Amino acid sequence: MTVRRLLAIPLAVCLVALGVAGCGEKPQVVNYKQGKYQGKPDSLAWENERFKGDQTAWEMQMRQRNLAQNEYQRIN
Repeated sequence: MTVRRLLAIPLAVCLVALGVAGCGEKPQVVNYKQGKYQGKPDSLAWENERFKGDQTAWEMQMRQRNLAQNEYQRIN
């Protein structure tokens, strides 16, 4: 047997295996069922015990946190 024929046989087997594997693929369709969301209800970020609904206090806290994450500010 020649080298070409030795390489062609495994290649042909792989191609046949891939072709057969592609035939068994099932359609992937999501079946959506109408229901009620059972997770945590969404609320605004500043509506918690710490800020008690004060949006400006929350925004100031976020600004302070962002400044603290600046490496140039933290070094000095």
